[in-house]
Amino acid sequence: MPFPILTFIVFLPLLGAMLILFTPKNNSTLIKTIATAVTGLALLLSIGLVLRFEYLNPAIQFEEICPWIPQLNIFYHLGTDGISIGLIFLTTLLGFFACIASYGIETRRKEYFFLYLLLTTGMLGTFAALDLFLFYVFWEIVLVPMYFLIGIWGGPRKEYAAIKFFIYTLAGSVFMLLAILALYFTSSPHTFNMLELANSGNTLAKNLQILIFIGFYLGFAVKVPVFPFHTWLPDAHVEAPTPISVLLAGVLLKMGGYGFFRISFPILKDAAIYFALPFAILGMINIVYGAFVAMAQTDFKKMVAYSSVSHMGFVMLGLASMTSTGFNGALMQMFNHGVITGGMFLLVGVLYDRAHTRDLNKFGGLGVKMPVYAGLLTVFTLASLGLPGLSGFVSEFLSLVGAFFGFKLITIISVLGIIITAGYFLYMIQRVLLGPLNQVWVNISDINKRELFTLIPLMIVIIAIGVYPMLLLNYQSAAVGGLIQKIGGVLF
Repeated sequence: MPFPILTFIVFLPLLGAMLILFTPKNNSTLIKTIATAVTGLALLLSIGLVLRFEYLNPAIQFEEICPWIPQLNIFYHLGTDGISIGLIFLTTLLGFFACIASYGIETRRKEYFFLYLLLTTGMLGTFAALDLFLFYVFWEIVLVPMYFLIGIWGGPRKEYAAIKFFIYTLAGSVFMLLAILALYFTSSPHTFNMLELANSGNTLAKNLQILIFIGFYLGFAVKVPVFPFHTWLPDAHVEAPTPISVLLAGVLLKMGGYGFFRISFPILKDAAIYFALPFAILGMINIVYGAFVAMAQTDFKKMVAYSSVSHMGFVMLGLASMTSTGFNGALMQMFNHGVITGGMFLLVGVLYDRAHTRDLNKFGGLGVKMPVYAGLLTVFTLASLGLPGLSGFVSEFLSLVGAFFGFKLITIISVLGIIITAGYFLYMIQRVLLGPLNQVWVNISDINKRELFTLIPLMIVIIAIGVYPMLLLNYQSAAVGGLIQKIGGVLF
């Protein structure tokens, strides 16, 4: 029997959470050591997964399957392909570095790290599950720890933000559950197996596909988040502690996009084609509206949160294209956005730890006092606004090229979002780093070694993919090509 690497990656954080339960709450050093060890080991295993992955093979690899509830044909079924492997690696990467960033948490550390590791298992399981029932279980596992992590360790309006996140996500999940049940009862024989449903689901009547697609859409759109379901995101981001903002932007938003790739499009092909134009319009709204609202913000964290709304619009636009170029761009955008925005939230946290404010108008001239921080902030900002040579540019470009194939006017309007994005990010750089030094910050210290340890690897990934995009495209192209052929899209 081959080594069950995916099971180990998914459940190592849960094992760490169980160990923390039996650790005395006063022993903060041991609690942090356990959390760091299991997230670090999960990252090492995911690197091994990436190195052993056969990227020319579009099929599911590292598959693990065994009966779970045989009476209902439910299986413990894990596997990965080019669509999910980058997201599994992204989750372990950000999970490890956000764990290091969590060392700054000073209250109720035992509960914090237990919930943190439970959240990590839920996110990893969502990307690895190939059984819809198992997928839904992992999807819901994410909800509870995130609610408490925001509601206990968040900012002044933490209860409001946590409840809003919980209600939005739970409401979307109810519709998704109905869609899952509809697929189960219309399949013959009844199955939750995503791979079998991808082969049989397209035989369903178009009207039924459309109804089921809407159910899944309401579940996934809240997570992406797609306009107008985006309003929970800025509140959750602003109130969440920095490491949780990193996972929220870097990983949780990708769960919705991944759902479209893994479930909605391959299983409900006719409905996906039917909704291509609405997807393109919603993507355009996300890009332009998110950018305009971000430009109006004075809270550094809220500005980055609204930039996520804008950037995730490129995922919707790429999906709407029904082309291999657009799909590659959308999938690549999910990975790149996770790394870039995860780094941006870490940088916001570095500044907030020193200044205890996120008001952009209260800074100025910090480039002189914090030169290393200034350099890192500039690189991550330029990547986020889509500068060529950094990873953000490649994925946005591919999404726009794919979308232009079928939606020329929508694509042209969407490009305005990139110009606005450049405007608000450069204005942020001006307010924070340039100009005369605000004398309030005359004694502010530069970024420390622990903070550098969390940011340098992310910057290396951004530059490496920006210079040589095939590092990522090689892994996803075969699987994306297979998906495009399955749904009758264009290999362009």
